[in-house]
Amino acid sequence: MPGIKNALTVLVALTLLSSAAAADLPPTQDDYVDPDAELELLFDGACILTEGVAAGHDGRVYFSDITFSHACRGDDGSIEAGHIWAFDPETGESTVFRSPSGMSNGLKFDAAGNLIAAEGADYGGRRVTRTDMKTGKTSIIAGLYEGRPFNSPNDITIDEQGRIYFSDPRYLGHEPIDQPVMAVYRIDTDGSIERIITDAGKPNGVCISPDQKSLYVVSNDNGSTGIGVIPDDAPLHKGRMALLAYDLSADGTAEFRETLVDYAPQDGPDGLVVDEKGNLYVAVRDLTRPGICIYAPDGTELAYIETELPTNVGFGRGKESRMLYITAGKSLYRIPVKNKGYHLPE
Repeated sequence: MPGIKNALTVLVALTLLSSAAAADLPPTQDDYVDPDAELELLFDGACILTEGVAAGHDGRVYFSDITFSHACRGDDGSIEAGHIWAFDPETGESTVFRSPSGMSNGLKFDAAGNLIAAEGADYGGRRVTRTDMKTGKTSIIAGLYEGRPFNSPNDITIDEQGRIYFSDPRYLGHEPIDQPVMAVYRIDTDGSIERIITDAGKPNGVCISPDQKSLYVVSNDNGSTGIGVIPDDAPLHKGRMALLAYDLSADGTAEFRETLVDYAPQDGPDGLVVDEKGNLYVAVRDLTRPGICIYAPDGTELAYIETELPTNVGFGRGKESRMLYITAGKSLYRIPVKNKGYHLPE
């Protein structure tokens, strides 16, 4: 019947138009984080702050407990030496994995399951180490550059060729500042070390995109090298507070591409990770809006998770690949998200 046929044609057309319109709608917060998802507190026992959260191949989640020497002192004058904790998602318990930690900050696991740690200053190692998680033995893989100690290795990322990249700012520590610039370095698989970025301001968080073509670097220039020691009322001239994108070449060199997000005059981010689709999950330390911001690769904000002042983020593995772990304040949190986290192919 012509009338019914025409009606069906119109209905099909409207359905197609509706589907096309839905496909053209921009993503919303709900596409990345369920509106009913809540932060779950897992650990609340750090001396000053937690950092460097990373999921190990053994299913446990590791994080640093950074103990500022001017604050974490016993009655006898002893200084807590820094710790690495391991949280077990199966039991909900956190136990000390290593102490002293070398004042570890950023942690990552390489494709073989070894723990790579950026050890900072303030009675720390000022080096990058690799721990064989099967034997427990640790090797120093970056101890000096041009014969001088690093400033304070802070965060780590690893490419699919096994090369390790780390940032080297200075936020705290009585030790001399031995390097002429706060930079990003690359450790090659033959053990050689190259300084590859010198124009990032005060580099903090570092992360490589899943397609291996971008190196994201956070600049968080707080204006001092004595965090917590400089009086609160002392005027400081803060520098670049931004999320930066660099073109990463196949040979491991990097060239500045663009500023994705400029946070000035507020404070910038700390650590960051990416999901399998290349979106960035960034721990933003803006006092007016602290939390985890999810950005598209071009810097467009996609979602926001409110937290206390965060330091870093990391995805779980396996059945926890959509679980986002967050270090903030003295605590470790987690929250489920919609996309799987990116990890190096094992």
